Parts: sequence; C-alpha cells; structure tokens
Amino acid sequence: MESALARVIDAIHASDLRAVIEFAGAGAPALAWLHGRAGSSRTVLEASDRYAPASLAEAAGFVPRQHVHPDVARALASAALVRACALAGPGEGLTGVGWTAAVATGRRRRGDHRCHLALCDASGVSSFALHLEKGARTREQEERLVGLLVISALASALPECEGLRLPLGPGDRLERRRESSPLLARVVGGDFDWLLRSPVGIETPGRRLSGAVLLSGSFNPLHDAHRRLAEVAADRLGRDPMFELGLINADKSPIAEEEAARRAVQFAGYAPVLLTAEPRFVDKTRWVRDSVFVLGADTLARLVDPCFYAGDRDGVPGALARIRESGCRFLVAARLEPSSGRVRTLADCAVPRGFERLFEAIPESDFRMDLSSTELRAKRSSA
Repeated sequence: MESALARVIDAIHASDLRAVIEFAGAGAPALAWLHGRAGSSRTVLEASDRYAPASLAEAAGFVPRQHVHPDVARALASAALVRACALAGPGEGLTGVGWTAAVATGRRRRGDHRCHLALCDASGVSSFALHLEKGARTREQEERLVGLLVISALASALPECEGLRLPLGPGDRLERRRESSPLLARVVGGDFDWLLRSPVGIETPGRRLSGAVLLSGSFNPLHDAHRRLAEVAADRLGRDPMFELGLINADKSPIAEEEAARRAVQFAGYAPVLLTAEPRFVDKTRWVRDSVFVLGADTLARLVDPCFYAGDRDGVPGALARIRESGCRFLVAARLEPSSGRVRTLADCAVPRGFERLFEAIPESDFRMDLSSTELRAKRSSA
C-alpha cells in the first residue's frame, strides 16, 4: 500500500469515525485497504456487499429502477447510519456509508461507467458522483479508482485530514454535494419515517419500527401526567414506551421546525422522543408494525370519527382493519375534558363493531389524565 493511501487510512482509524458500510457493484478494494491497516476494528462496525438485486432492495428499503443511482446510494447510507446507531448506540462520529457502481465487465456495458456514493451522519449527507471515461481503464483500474473515492470521501469527513488526490483523467468527472439541512427537516420532507432524539440530544433517523410502545402527543408542554402515563404503560406492557411527537396532526396546524425542536428539548436528560410526520394512526402503520399506541380517550374519539376519513371510501372500518393487519393496537387512558368537566373513557368512544379487541382500557383507578396542556399554557401566558 503506497504511503499516501496508508497515511490517510491511519488518520481515519485514529479519528472517532465509526461506520457501517453498504455497497454494490464495485469498490471492494476500499474495504480491503481499511482492514489492511491496524485500527480497522475501531472504524468499521459492519460492511455488506449487496450484489444480488433482492439484497440491495432489502438494504435500500425499496426496489430501485436503476441500481446505480444517487437515491440508492443515499438510501444505503441512511440505512447504514441507523444500523451503526443500533450497533454502537448514539454517539459522535457515527456514519453510514453507501455506494453503488457500474464499472467495466466481461461484456459490453450500455450505460456509463460511474459510481454514486453517500455519507450520512447526524448533521446531513455528503454525496459524490464519479463519472468515468468509458474504455479508458481496465476493470481492475476502475475498481481501484472507486475504492480510492471511498477512502477520499471518508477522509473528507475529518476536519484536519488532507485526503487523497484521485488520479482522474480528462474524460472523468467528479461532483460533490453537501446537504447540511437538519435531519428534522428531512423527516418532514419524507426522507425518513422518523427521527429519534436521545436524552443527550443525539439524533438518529430511521425507517420502519416494530415491537414498540409509542405514547403519542403534541407535548405542548410535556407534563407530569404524560410521565405518569408512561410509567403505567410500562407496568402494564412490560416495555418502556417512547414518546412520539407528531409534527403533522389531523386537526391542527403543522408544527414548525423551530417549535418542534423546542418541544423535543423538553425530553433532554429524561427520555428519548420520536419525531414523526404522519397525521393519522392508519398512516403510521405504513412503517410501524406489531406495536402499541398509548393515548388518551379524547384522541381515540378522533381516531374513530368519520370526519377524519372523508376522502377514504372505506372510512373508519377500513382504517381500523389496516391497523389490525399491521399488528398494532391501542392502550387507552381516561381523559378529563376541561370544557365539560366530565371524564371520557374508552367506553364513551364509538368503536365500530368487530374492532373492540384492538383497544384496551387503563382503569381509572390506575390512571386518570386530569392535567390539561391547554390549561397549563393558559396559566403560563397569564402569569
């Protein structure tokens, strides 16, 4: 291994960068080079070569029309970041690396020779697009160039690393782009299904969720009744719930990013909070499976209200059927209605016949949510 390449890899291994790697098509020399220098066990948490189309689709989360495409690289990098957080726990330096490449083969290739590479971390995504002059190199030479691009991209994530000088020819082209928009904005934009913010503020994006307990609310503000409900749910279900802050609600204005960040800060030092952008529970089951939603009876009343399904020909029964098919169900707490002074329970909600087993009531003797976020906000504004 030449000295410049060895120097850069040593700098990567000496940094706090820890990566999961997902790739397909070319570039395997990069992994061999990383493992060829001492310290690779600190840097490489896991690496997968997604050569089969089904394997690539599994990692990306969708079946791509084109395997070598920037969207595929970004999806692989995002999935790799989620995997890195699962393996190492939230922390600084975690990076998801994803790339796909099409290089010279034993047969004539119709399309361009190219590589799309993405690095995803908590602050955004760096994308690289390398277009190679067709016929200018052998397959081995193109494999090496793709590998060098990977090492150079990893080095670019380090503030004091000089990086590598890629041996590009006059017919080659390298494009680089950095998207430093906060992950929260990308959740709203649909790049991820959810964003998990840890009690110490580390943000992790992800797709799909299974076997979770979600305590849903707007948390404006977070108060003692929310905390007590989480404790009761944990006792009944044997699992600690995650608080889910919905950025878009069916009957309220969307929460602006700055306001969402303010509300999420309330959980600092206390509990993780999941930020999502699906307005209805039936919409959430697109990515939530085999999970329990914990909510107040007032929220349940909206869940079974036909007015929220005006554009859905199957209405409430169709929505509940899809929720049941996802393996999800509901744990329902009594809720004091400040306007009337009466307590609403599961028994007061018009659950359609045949769906009763989707819902389980928390007895009032165990919990009653008498605190009102609306009243707390009113008291604060008048203070």
